[in-house]
This record gives sequence, structure tokens and C-alpha cells, in this order.
Amino acid sequence: MLESLKQLFHFLYDVQGLVQRGGTLLVCVIVFVETGFFVGFFLPGDSLLVTAGIFAAAGYLPLGWLLVLVSLCAIVGDQLGYWIGRQAGQALYRRPDSLLFKKRHLERAHRFYENYGGKTVILARFVPIVRTFCPPVAGAAQMKYSRYLAYDIFGGFFWVGSMVLGGYFLGSVVPNIGQRIHWVIAVVVFLSLLPAIIGSLRLKLQKPRKAVAPLPGVQTEQD
Repeated sequence: MLESLKQLFHFLYDVQGLVQRGGTLLVCVIVFVETGFFVGFFLPGDSLLVTAGIFAAAGYLPLGWLLVLVSLCAIVGDQLGYWIGRQAGQALYRRPDSLLFKKRHLERAHRFYENYGGKTVILARFVPIVRTFCPPVAGAAQMKYSRYLAYDIFGGFFWVGSMVLGGYFLGSVVPNIGQRIHWVIAVVVFLSLLPAIIGSLRLKLQKPRKAVAPLPGVQTEQD
């Protein structure tokens, strides 16, 4: 069992091999699963997109189709997650932990959503794990669908475009970047985890403070 899991993770995190073997189609499938199903939170979204951009710069993948198709898969995946949350509602928070579902990930996405409001739909795209669990949280919170859809379409194209075009730019200006692609992937993974690291450090450094009740008649508002 453990050996099978090791082989699976080795396969999934060999992003260069994934792009070489599966091309645009496999990139689309992985992005869809990562954004649309709870089991996809461990998939290599950011590093996969940057690597795909580098391969597009080398002429192995069609840049235009890559941008359009992967963006659409990211958006459709989020829509699926939103409607799962909308239908399941609070039952999601009572679901027991399993190998591929951890309630703490859902709660982390909920805190992110509470802190940033509607902007979370865009910002969560750039945070691993949060981008998988943000859609069902938005659905469970009954966020207005037209508003969610608008944020999600922009966020999907912005996330995919920035990652793929960033990789394309690197592939175009850095000679023999294929020989250094593991360093590029390492940097992308570190940058994608940086918000979570900073958030954890802030929580540890902050002194516990008593919650202050809002004044009567005063409401807070989020974007």
C-alpha cells in the first residue's frame, strides 16, 4: 500500500513527465480534478501550469489552446465544487475525516473566505489546498451565484494565464531552461506555499486578543 502511494505521488509530482506524456489534455484533466473534487487538493496545479508554459515556449504545446482549454477546465471544476457545497451545505462540516478528505482543509478555506469575502474566489486560485476547498465553502455559504460566477471566470483566466504565460516567458528568455526546470518548479512550489507559511507565522506571533463586539447598528461589510 505504502509503496503504491509512493509511486503515485512520484508520478503526479513529476510534472515535466506529466506534460511530456499527456500534453494539454492531461493538464486540463489535472486542473479540473484539483479544482472540482476534494480529492484533488494534493495535485500540482501551479508547477504544472508553469511547466506547461515552458513546454509551449519550446513548441511542444499550442499556447493558445493551452490557455483557453485549461482556463475553461479550471472554471468548470470550480463550478462543480460550488454546487457540491450548495447542495451538501453544512453536512460537509460534519463529514468525518478520511484518507483523501480532511475537515481542517475545509475550515482553512472557510477562514480564508471570511477574511477576504468575495475576493477569495480570485485569491484562492493562487493558494494550494484553499483553491480546492474554496468553491464548496462559497456554495455552502450560499454566495450569490451570479457574483460567484463573475469572480470565478476572472480568477480562472487570471490564474491560468499568469502561470502559463510566466512559464512561457521563462522558456523564451532563459537559454536551456529545460535543464534547470527542477529549480523553476521548486521556486514555484515555494512561492505558492508562501502565503500559508506567512499566515501560520502571523498566528503564532499574534498575542491572543479578546473579540470586540460590534457596536449596535453597525455592520461590517466584505467585498
